[in-house]
Amino acid sequence: MTTPRTHPAFEWQRTTPVDSLNLEVQEFRHRTTGARHLHLAAQDDQNVFLVAFPTVPQDSTGVAHILEHTTLCGSRRFPVRDPFFMMIRRSLNTFMNAFTASDWTAYPFATRNRKDFENLLQVYLDAVFFPNLDPLDFAQEGHRVEFAEPENPDSDLVFKGVVFNEMKGAMSSPVSNLYQKLTESLFPTVTYHHNSGGDPKHIPDLSYEQLKAFHDSHYHPSNAVFMTFGDIPADEHQGRFEELALKVFEPKALHIHVPDEQRYSAPVVVEDSYVVDPNDETDDKTHIVVGWLLGRSTDANAVFAAHLLSDVLLDNSASPLRRALETTDLGSAPSPMCGLQDSTHEMIFAAGVEGSNPEQAEAVEKLILDVLNEVAEKGVDREMVEAMLHQLELSQREISGDGYPYGLQLMMHALPPAVHGADPVEALNIDPVLEGLRERIKDPEFIKSLVRDLLLANRHRVRLTLKPDPLLGQRRQEEEKSRLAALKAAMDEAEKRAVAERAAALAARQMQEDDPEKLPRVGIDDVPRELAIPEGEEHELAAMPSTWYTRATNGLVYQEVVVELPELEPELAELLPLFTGFLPDVGSGGRDYLATQALHAAVTGGIGARASVRSAVDDTGRTRGVFVLSGKALVRNAEPLTELLLETFETARFDELNRLRELVAQERLHQEQGVTSQGHVLAMTAAASTMSPAAALSHHWHGLAGLKRLKALDDALDGKDALAEFAAKLARLRDRLIEGRRQVLLIGEGETRDSLETALRQRWKGRLPVRDLPPFTPTAIEGRVDQGWATATQVNFCAKAYPAIPVDHADAAALMVLSGFLRNNYLHRAIREQGGAYGGGAGYDGDSGAFRFYSYRDPRLAETLADFDRSVTWFLEQEHPWRLVEESILGVIGSIDKPGSPAGEAKKAFHSTLHGRTPEQRRRLRARVLEVGATDLKRAAETYLKPELAHTAVISDGATLEKNAELGLEMIRL
Repeated sequence: MTTPRTHPAFEWQRTTPVDSLNLEVQEFRHRTTGARHLHLAAQDDQNVFLVAFPTVPQDSTGVAHILEHTTLCGSRRFPVRDPFFMMIRRSLNTFMNAFTASDWTAYPFATRNRKDFENLLQVYLDAVFFPNLDPLDFAQEGHRVEFAEPENPDSDLVFKGVVFNEMKGAMSSPVSNLYQKLTESLFPTVTYHHNSGGDPKHIPDLSYEQLKAFHDSHYHPSNAVFMTFGDIPADEHQGRFEELALKVFEPKALHIHVPDEQRYSAPVVVEDSYVVDPNDETDDKTHIVVGWLLGRSTDANAVFAAHLLSDVLLDNSASPLRRALETTDLGSAPSPMCGLQDSTHEMIFAAGVEGSNPEQAEAVEKLILDVLNEVAEKGVDREMVEAMLHQLELSQREISGDGYPYGLQLMMHALPPAVHGADPVEALNIDPVLEGLRERIKDPEFIKSLVRDLLLANRHRVRLTLKPDPLLGQRRQEEEKSRLAALKAAMDEAEKRAVAERAAALAARQMQEDDPEKLPRVGIDDVPRELAIPEGEEHELAAMPSTWYTRATNGLVYQEVVVELPELEPELAELLPLFTGFLPDVGSGGRDYLATQALHAAVTGGIGARASVRSAVDDTGRTRGVFVLSGKALVRNAEPLTELLLETFETARFDELNRLRELVAQERLHQEQGVTSQGHVLAMTAAASTMSPAAALSHHWHGLAGLKRLKALDDALDGKDALAEFAAKLARLRDRLIEGRRQVLLIGEGETRDSLETALRQRWKGRLPVRDLPPFTPTAIEGRVDQGWATATQVNFCAKAYPAIPVDHADAAALMVLSGFLRNNYLHRAIREQGGAYGGGAGYDGDSGAFRFYSYRDPRLAETLADFDRSVTWFLEQEHPWRLVEESILGVIGSIDKPGSPAGEAKKAFHSTLHGRTPEQRRRLRARVLEVGATDLKRAAETYLKPELAHTAVISDGATLEKNAELGLEMIRL
């Protein structure tokens, strides 16, 4: 093994090849400060950078989180107010962000452009090591008090701040409250006892001096971990680290770590509450969870043994503990907290139910312990254990990257052990650990002993009951008002004047125009001329059209059965999202759902189903719909995967009525919990719901209207007759889809093609559709949308939508660029910086044929809707430099060119073509984006963004909607 080139400021420590990931981990140490550098050397032009610091707050003021925000607000070399968001506009990045976890803070970015990588590296290193930390930025990003009328000291005081409002939104989620309370209870003395993001009740306690002190004590190279991924050599990175930051630092004796938690001598019982809408019922809305504190996450063998045990107990419906939690009458569904959490210094295992009642807490705990005792006594089938080990192997081998860049995902696996003093390579190179587990599971006592040692004999156990409280939200509001009233009462005139003066200073700072040329940039000349799109090979296979893509999938194969959606009766069409969601979770091939789930785990990496309905590229009134059944497997399991897909498609059974009842209840809870995390998407979908057939379907299948209908269905299925009728409809829908025209998509490495196609040809031979059915043709919904959706939330989600044009229209490119222009140059400042929302912006959606504005976790409502309008007026009434147009073009090109995983790129190419987004059309749209000019933007705004055309939808709480009755929104209670 050759020693990698190393910069003189660093010393090489070791190199470890990881064959299963096709990369090499190279480890280095900075000679002066001791900073660590992990380079994941890979033949990948999407280079990724990350610098992270262990951060261990000792309270819930959100100091680490607010510091993360404030760090990105200007630095020594780049003294502009908002370099982070300005660089998003001046970059071809494929990822830019910053994260605050419970015990570390990280700053990552990714790009495929070398010049762009250098630009971003300069800004990131200067930001984290030499930030300005201006007090006004702390007031904007963290918290401040202002008068409701900023210049009127006689008006009420209010709390403001981006993180303050972000965490109000985050803690509106019952699941976030559940997690926070469980970790608080399991860790009574160490950092995890506190809310690292910040508790809105405690965020105002943080002082600017404390923020500065936290940076001084944590953001030093001696406490830093650098990580890089890609094809740029390690020594080149190190030279830039040294030149841009490290050369000015001396070593510092820092001992930032998390000690072991003190253990309970007996299990603990905890009760708490969460906010629900005052108009909601509270029955069957309690969360009951039992959690254990396990051993350290620094031992890879212990971590993967714990993962194996967690998967054996909870992975799927055939797993003993999940089966008990799914079928019990003590709750509606297993808790979202079920499973192992290994990102903390000591691991957590939890199990429980949601949709329960407080008086059932003891029974839930007994149910869980009874299952564990049974497993400890009788064990589980060897096949189940082997299936879970198979899942661990598959997850290690798969090259992902369709969400986060692949390199960043690998970094996030390695970062927690690096922070906790363990070996990060063990988190990446898990083959030796898996081999060890394969030997250990041969002992039938292995799983039994894990249950006994990790759980049954472990006295550090917490039973948490989280109850709904309809009055809690009102009490919190009253407490906040009382606190603010007391603050104001204690102020003298000078202090009131200081509050008003700070508000004025912050407003002036937010309006100041920084010189963008202080920041590096890429321009249109740096944009690659071509958009790379993988090409498939089409031919007939078992009398079906077939498309094959040769891709570097690291030993995995992907299969999809794609069926043209046939004409459906309305009662069947409305069930299609539930049908696709339930299909992988019911029985097939003559097996019940438990046997089918066990088989899925043993031979696949998962089977999924979905329905996709998209507008034509030249007419949003026309659509094409397909049903997709997909799966993935290791090459050795390609034939069983083919068989499972066929069985699922043709023989899925809906006669296990109790199973269907469980699935409906689980889906309802899942969608209800998603409202406060995806509120901006749901509001935009509602606002655009009458603009095209595809937009209407999106709202009624996956949006707020769909959730409302799902709740009604769940309430109606208590009777056996209603459940049987529901099951019969699902079976009819299955039979209808079987008759549809179908084709198949196959993705894998070249040498696997012949065997995969042979297996598929044998299994599918002679299975042609019975008849040629007319296509599914949804219709649009007429009418203007002016809606306010009421739910339990402490913040708002606002949206406006305007009817626009299909994606192949000549103006589509201008609308795409216009959305970035308005976001970058008006909405970000007005909605986030001045308004205090966590986010806001605009976007053009070709499927719905709509231009949409949105805000996310927003303390305002009417003011934000007005800001949407003002952004258009501002744009039309002022002259704007070409630089701003170019920045918006770069942003659109960056999103178009963002790479996915090898398999994900092939799927995108296939399905895009299926819906008319051919490579030619995609390249034509990209070329049009590059040609957009200022006059195109103005014409598009004048044509499509007329005030009288706007549709509005917001998500808020009922009291806020009532206070804003003058908006004329129809209130709809979720």
